[in-house]
Formats: sequence, C-alpha cells, structure tokens
Amino acid sequence: MSITPLAAIPSVRTAPAFRGRIGQDARSGHYAVPRRYRLHLATACPDGLRIAVGHSLLALDDCCPVTFLPAVPDCPDGSHAALRPLYEASAHRYSGPALAPVLSDDWSGRIVSTHGRDILRDLDRHFGDGVTRLYPCGAEAEIEAVERLCSQGIEQAAQRAGREGGDPAALDVLLAALGELERRLTGVEFLVGGQLSAADVELWVALVQLDTVHRNHLDASAVHRIADHPALWAYARRLAGHPAFGVHLDLDGISRRHQGRCQGLEAAGAAVQILDWTGHAADTSRR
Repeated sequence: MSITPLAAIPSVRTAPAFRGRIGQDARSGHYAVPRRYRLHLATACPDGLRIAVGHSLLALDDCCPVTFLPAVPDCPDGSHAALRPLYEASAHRYSGPALAPVLSDDWSGRIVSTHGRDILRDLDRHFGDGVTRLYPCGAEAEIEAVERLCSQGIEQAAQRAGREGGDPAALDVLLAALGELERRLTGVEFLVGGQLSAADVELWVALVQLDTVHRNHLDASAVHRIADHPALWAYARRLAGHPAFGVHLDLDGISRRHQGRCQGLEAAGAAVQILDWTGHAADTSRR
C-alpha cells in the first residue's frame, strides 16, 4: 500500500492519499476480481461525481458495487462516519478525517485508493467490457491535457476569480480555457477520438461546478462572458441528458455542500444561471 502525505499538495484535505492500484502492485494483492471492490461516493463532490459517471458508462453495477454517501458529511471535520472504520483499519492509529471518495477492498476491509483519477483508470483498465473505454489506447496524453485544463484553467481559475476583491487575471485564464474548449467542440460531439472518454467526464463535471457553484461568486458580466460559448454549453446540456451523466446530478446536494463549505460572498452572478439542469437532475430519494 502506497500512502502519500498531502502536505506538499495544495488542498484543504489533511487525510493521507491512499494510492493502491488494482492489478499493478503484487505486494498489495489487489488483483482484479469482480465484486471484490466497493466504491464509496458522494456525488455532490466533484471527485465522486466523476467516478460515478465513469462507473455508469462502464456498466459496473454488478462488478463493483457503489455505496452512496450523504451530500453533506455528517462529522464536523468533513468526515463521513461510515468511512471511519475503513480509515482506521487502513492506517495505524489514524486520527484524520474520513473523506470520500474511497475504493475499498471488501475482502480485507481496507482502503485501496482515495485518488479519484487512479480509481477511474483502474476500473476502466481491469473491469470494463473492452467496448466502452474511458481511456482509449493512444489517447492518454490528450486526456491528461484536458484534465489539466479543467483543473487549472476552469476550477482553480474560477475559484480565484470568485474570491473577495476578484482576480481579473484569473478570469482571463478561465475565459481562455473556455475559448480553447469551445474551438475544440465546434462541429464535433466529443473531445477525444470521436467517442465518449474520460476527457468528456472531466469537462462535464467542471462545467457543472462552474454553473452550480463558482458563478455564485462572480459578477453578472463575468457569468455572461462565460455563458457566451454556445458549443461548450450545448455539449454540457447534451451530456446531461445521457443516462450515465444526469442520473448522478444531485443539484440539491451540490447546493447544500457548497453552503456548508463556502466562506465567500455571494455575487450578482448567482442570479444568472447558464443552464437549466433541473430536467436532468437525479432523484436521490431512490438511492
């Protein structure tokens, strides 16, 4: 088991990142056995939403069960009480927060990984049917470039632009990233190779967060400039109608999670919704 402290990684999390890999670490014994592993996800969290969408695209309900967690953690430190036994079993004298997402090993009762992108790659590589591939052969570098663009150019830039006092340079970075993606999506259905891939999952989740969370802290003119990317938002709307995407869209949970964590001030952009997501949102009462 590889556990990397997060001290050097920019994050509010203080839990260690468990980085076990299915089928790659002979010492861990994490062999690719159907129904051995379980996902623990809160789909109001971007990482949880990404994994849930990828899991549905790969049709892994029977192979790798999912336990859905409350949108808002039930412990003051951001922990999920249901995950506490897994963390305590996986790290000696563990006293940090028990955070999602988690891929656990039902055979040992321990955590394999808390690293969202590793989890999705391993599910795709070892449990997919070979027809649907989130990481098609030869497309890994292009998908990783999209992941960086979404992380740095959309999510991080939007957070900086929405801080009190604003950051004009951050808004420029955000608009440049959206412009690049707009050009890539003009006249095509998907980002990579003409088929749905992890790049589309990554971008769709980033756009959901941008419209449901980050715009609340931007001024109205900034939100109008963000909305002025017709191919990009038509793509987001179309994917929301796909059964593997919209079924996991917990709008109420995203709102409650944001309200519970956010310390910023609401701005005029809160009144300028870009897409009406409600027609595609999940009915979480059925879980």
